[in-house]
Amino acid sequence: MTRKMLMFWIMLCIVNSVSGQSEISQDELYGHIEFLTSDKVAGRFPGTQGSKKVNKYIRKEFKRGNIQKLGKTYYQKFDAKLRLPKGEEGEAVASTCNVIGYIEGQHPILKNEYIVLGAHYDHLGMGSPSSRAGDTVAIHYGADDNASGTAALLEIAEQLANQKDELKRSIIFVAFGAEEQGLLGSKYFVENSAIPLSDIVLMINMDMVGRLNNNNHLYMGGAGTFPNGVEFMKSMGENSDLNLIVHAGGVGGSDHVSFYKKQISVLGLHTGGHPQYHRPEDTIDLINFSGMEKVCQYIYQTIFTLANSDEDFKFIPRD
Repeated sequence: MTRKMLMFWIMLCIVNSVSGQSEISQDELYGHIEFLTSDKVAGRFPGTQGSKKVNKYIRKEFKRGNIQKLGKTYYQKFDAKLRLPKGEEGEAVASTCNVIGYIEGQHPILKNEYIVLGAHYDHLGMGSPSSRAGDTVAIHYGADDNASGTAALLEIAEQLANQKDELKRSIIFVAFGAEEQGLLGSKYFVENSAIPLSDIVLMINMDMVGRLNNNNHLYMGGAGTFPNGVEFMKSMGENSDLNLIVHAGGVGGSDHVSFYKKQISVLGLHTGGHPQYHRPEDTIDLINFSGMEKVCQYIYQTIFTLANSDEDFKFIPRD
């Protein structure tokens, strides 16, 4: 971390300690995940009524949190080509969407630079070729994958909106559809962006951030895709209980990969794998909500600091 960024971070801590800004809430995180894993959304499979209910829920939360539309609507609609069971021929297509909002920065120049915070909201429905439960037909609740990331997106967006007058850069929030079908939502976003991709200086992706373990491990890949990123991300955790596992490369296999392939700096964050991954047993009772709160605060503080930094971002290719 440069001296300028360090001093800014110290000032931020002082301001937050006395300003009385609303905090990221475990109760609200629980409420979001409770809805996203409810039977009525039935595993959030693309194109289903459950998925459409989730779209409306995210839009409602964006509006409630004073997150603006990026364009004429919050929805970026697209057709998703669905994965078929092995050996099955033909084609299945579902109409789905990304849900997008943004906060405009306040700096006359830096407001034209964007940080994207994203998380996919879709999951496997009643089971799919990606299920690890074989031919089991049951709701795959996806509490960690990725109701946790979606809930984090909504909470962090709300807190940043409460401090929008203090942000220099603009921030885009994207709830991606059809990630489980092959990163389709993020691929569509980067191919049909409402802003020039050259104006996006960093993309931060949250995929499975709800199962912080007893060692408080938060994993991240891609920190070396922008200057001093590894050192910066480690320094942001010095005043937290998190044990940061920071990789310069290791870009991974979630939605941030679509941005990396367009030569945009990225960070992919998660709290690690578990036996319930892509199984019906990935349920809300296994979410570590106190851990989620720590992760959300860390990501919020990171974005706030980077949004107000005068440092230049430059894409650095990795693995």
